[in-house]
Amino acid sequence: MKKFALLTIGFVPPTPEIMAAWKAWLDSIKDNIIEQIGLRNGREISAAGTKNLPLSLDSVTGVMIISAASLDDAEKLAQSNPYISSIRLYEVIGH
Repeated sequence: MKKFALLTIGFVPPTPEIMAAWKAWLDSIKDNIIEQIGLRNGREISAAGTKNLPLSLDSVTGVMIISAASLDDAEKLAQSNPYISSIRLYEVIGH
Protein backbone atom coordinates (compact mmCIF):
# COMPACT_ATOMS: atom_id res chain seq x y z
CA MET A 1 0.00 0.00 0.00
CA LYS A 2 1.10 3.55 -0.71
CA LYS A 3 0.57 6.60 1.47
CA PHE A 4 -1.36 9.70 0.41
CA ALA A 5 -1.90 13.09 2.02
CA LEU A 6 -5.35 14.65 1.86
CA LEU A 7 -5.38 18.39 2.51
CA THR A 8 -8.84 19.62 3.39
CA ILE A 9 -9.59 23.16 2.26
CA GLY A 10 -12.24 25.49 3.67
CA PHE A 11 -13.87 26.32 6.96
CA VAL A 12 -17.37 27.23 8.05
CA PRO A 13 -18.61 27.08 11.65
CA PRO A 14 -19.55 23.43 12.19
CA THR A 15 -23.21 22.55 12.53
CA PRO A 16 -24.50 19.26 13.90
CA GLU A 17 -25.18 18.18 10.30
CA ILE A 18 -21.61 18.96 9.20
CA MET A 19 -20.17 17.14 12.21
CA ALA A 20 -22.39 14.09 11.58
CA ALA A 21 -21.32 13.98 7.92
CA TRP A 22 -17.63 14.16 8.87
CA LYS A 23 -18.01 11.44 11.52
CA ALA A 24 -19.78 9.16 9.04
CA TRP A 25 -17.06 9.72 6.43
CA LEU A 26 -14.24 9.13 8.92
CA ASP A 27 -15.92 5.93 10.09
CA SER A 28 -16.22 4.76 6.46
CA ILE A 29 -12.45 5.09 5.82
CA LYS A 30 -11.12 4.34 9.34
CA ASP A 31 -9.14 1.30 8.14
CA ASN A 32 -7.21 3.53 5.70
CA ILE A 33 -6.40 6.39 8.11
CA ILE A 34 -2.78 6.48 9.26
CA GLU A 35 -2.83 9.95 10.83
CA GLN A 36 -5.31 12.81 11.06
CA ILE A 37 -4.33 16.38 11.92
CA GLY A 38 -6.59 19.43 12.26
CA LEU A 39 -5.12 22.88 11.62
CA ARG A 40 -5.90 26.41 12.88
CA ASN A 41 -4.13 29.66 13.83
CA GLY A 42 -1.78 29.69 10.85
CA ARG A 43 0.69 32.17 9.41
CA GLU A 44 2.06 32.61 5.93
CA ILE A 45 5.75 33.49 5.74
CA SER A 46 7.09 34.82 2.43
CA ALA A 47 9.57 37.30 1.03
CA ALA A 48 6.86 39.96 1.47
CA GLY A 49 6.68 39.29 5.22
CA THR A 50 4.41 37.39 7.57
CA LYS A 51 0.63 37.50 7.79
CA ASN A 52 -1.90 35.69 9.95
CA LEU A 53 -4.16 33.21 8.17
CA PRO A 54 -7.75 33.38 9.43
CA LEU A 55 -10.03 30.38 9.01
CA SER A 56 -11.98 30.86 5.78
CA LEU A 57 -13.11 29.04 2.65
CA ASP A 58 -9.50 29.24 1.36
CA SER A 59 -7.83 27.83 4.50
CA VAL A 60 -6.04 24.51 4.70
CA THR A 61 -7.90 23.09 7.70
CA GLY A 62 -6.52 19.58 7.95
CA VAL A 63 -4.06 16.98 6.80
CA MET A 64 -4.84 13.30 6.73
CA ILE A 65 -2.41 10.55 5.80
CA ILE A 66 -4.20 7.53 4.36
CA SER A 67 -3.18 4.24 2.80
CA ALA A 68 -4.42 3.13 -0.60
CA ALA A 69 -3.18 0.97 -3.44
CA SER A 70 -3.03 3.83 -5.96
CA LEU A 71 -3.78 7.51 -6.50
CA ASP A 72 -7.06 6.49 -8.13
CA ASP A 73 -8.03 4.42 -5.07
CA ALA A 74 -7.11 7.30 -2.75
CA GLU A 75 -9.24 9.62 -4.87
CA LYS A 76 -12.20 7.27 -4.51
CA LEU A 77 -11.83 7.42 -0.71
CA ALA A 78 -11.65 11.22 -0.82
CA GLN A 79 -14.64 11.69 -3.15
CA SER A 80 -17.19 10.89 -0.44
CA ASN A 81 -15.65 13.43 1.95
CA PRO A 82 -18.06 16.18 3.07
CA TYR A 83 -15.51 18.86 2.13
CA ILE A 84 -16.19 22.55 2.60
CA SER A 85 -14.32 23.91 -0.46
CA SER A 86 -12.09 21.13 -1.81
CA ILE A 87 -9.56 18.43 -1.09
CA ARG A 88 -6.05 18.28 -2.45
CA LEU A 89 -4.56 14.82 -2.75
CA TYR A 90 -0.85 14.05 -2.95
CA GLU A 91 1.16 10.83 -2.94
CA VAL A 92 3.58 10.74 -0.01
CA ILE A 93 7.16 9.93 -0.96
CA GLY A 94 9.87 8.76 1.40
CA HIS A 95 9.18 7.54 4.92
